[in-house]
Amino acid sequence: MNTFSRFTAFALIAVMLSGCSVFMAAKQPPKKDLSVLEIGTPRSRVISELGQPAASDTKDGKRVDMFVFQQGYSKGAKTGRALFHGAADVMTLGLWEVVGTPTEMVFDGAHMSYEVTYDADDRIENVANLSRQEQ
Repeated sequence: MNTFSRFTAFALIAVMLSGCSVFMAAKQPPKKDLSVLEIGTPRSRVISELGQPAASDTKDGKRVDMFVFQQGYSKGAKTGRALFHGAADVMTLGLWEVVGTPTEMVFDGAHMSYEVTYDADDRIENVANLSRQEQ
């Protein structure tokens, strides 16, 4: 078996065995549009962007929702990361996974939590960012 054939065989094996970091990068949470958290935005619009609230209550006669989510990444960023991991896997014959997989575990998006208070018309009256980090 000549050198080119060996390299090709190793590259194919690496591609078949790799993919954990590639898959993880592609499956990161999507980026949420936080502009919906502006005063006056209807509750239905907030829920359509952020999903169902983790908790909902009434305080002082006003509806209050708690939203908890992972702020993810744009499609372009996720695609670029996945392509990088795939190329690095091929170039290192799969050894990149030792670095790539833990990296994707750490960079899984910022944990976000907001408390949103609505007025009588179910429009945002107040937003409190309860997160420690903003992305």
